[in-house]
This record gives sequence, structure tokens and C-alpha cells, in this order.
Amino acid sequence: MLYNSLLNLDLTSHSKAIAFADDLMILTRGDTVVQAGNYMNLEVSKIPEWAINNELKFNENKSNVTLISRRRRREKN
Repeated sequence: MLYNSLLNLDLTSHSKAIAFADDLMILTRGDTVVQAGNYMNLEVSKIPEWAINNELKFNENKSNVTLISRRRRREKN
């Protein structure tokens, strides 16, 4: 139940938080990779304050960032 407040953070309309057990995933979308990255940085900056308020620490070594895009990579022929 502790994570309910984390899932209810005030995220932008471009983002959504999903949790499973002790894992948290923030999904963000944008029209460009740069825009999505900017939205993600904005969302991630909210988590340390939440952690301090709830007396929790996150292991940054276990944290991952994965970019998933519909944009196709151009192959050299």
C-alpha cells in the first residue's frame, strides 16, 4: 500500500506509472525521441522528493532506462 502514493504522483498527460510487486515503470510518449526524453526527465525528477517524504531509498544501480520506438532504423545498403 505504500506505493499507492507513488502511483498517484502528478504526472504529465504524456506519462503513466505502472507498478508490479516492488517494480515501478513509467511510460512516456512524445512526438520525437527528444520530446519523450524531456517528458521522462520531468517525471523522474519527481521520484526523489517522493522517496524522501516516504523515507525510502532507491538503488540506482538496479534502475534501467529503455527506449522503445516505432521509428525504423535506416540500414546502410
